[in-house]
Amino acid sequence: MYQRITEIKNTLAGERKTFDCELLTSNAGEAVVIYRMPRDVQLENVLLRKNTISLGYFWEDRPYNAYHWIDTQQDSVALYFNIADRTRISSAAVEWRDLAVDVLITPDGCCRVLDEDELPDDIDPALLAYIERARDELCRNPLSRLSEYDKLTRSLINHG
Repeated sequence: MYQRITEIKNTLAGERKTFDCELLTSNAGEAVVIYRMPRDVQLENVLLRKNTISLGYFWEDRPYNAYHWIDTQQDSVALYFNIADRTRISSAAVEWRDLAVDVLITPDGCCRVLDEDELPDDIDPALLAYIERARDELCRNPLSRLSEYDKLTRSLINHG
């Protein structure tokens, strides 16, 4: 059994959501948590079935976090990035600010940018540029990016 840790997501609109997770591993400024889907969730054309394993990758120095969703056979269902800032990691919690825009990569190599329409009209131009740079970085070489997380996830699950 892993140590319990709370993921705290703060939105641009000021909402706060919490998720009870297990800490898989952590080092200075980074952490990987495990969350199991409590019910079926449909996201775009991806069905995340109840008990799908979500590995959340968080870094204090990157403009995003990542969720690698795998099935019970450890096969990739999808890779999902939240463009984020203000990520802080402690032994009790991972807290971050969700900057609305997400990137979804599926095993067929399809890369979709989601929720750009949720950005406020009066967003600070510097924050918008930060979001756009992160989005563009995440959309480069989607299959290579998915393969990288697939290897990392398998390594953590099988040896962690």
